[in-house]
Amino acid sequence: MASNSREVAVRSGVDPAEEPSVDWGWHAHFPKGIRIAGVTTGIVLLLFLIGHSASWTEILYMAVPALACFAGVGYLAFRSRRSWRR
Repeated sequence: MASNSREVAVRSGVDPAEEPSVDWGWHAHFPKGIRIAGVTTGIVLLLFLIGHSASWTEILYMAVPALACFAGVGYLAFRSRRSWRR
């Protein structure tokens, strides 16, 4: 059993000298949150296409970033499923 947070941080593989935030809180990222935010952003951008659109430029500025969001979420899902092979 560790007696302080530095021992817990070193045991978890994160060195407090390299990552000072380990001393004062949780140190990780949100993989599910990134996926949820990417899909939500893509859907919202596509929903903006409903209604009056004046030109193809508006469609490009909504559809291309939405497709980029979906592609990024797909890439993250593909990468996380194959992470054990790298």
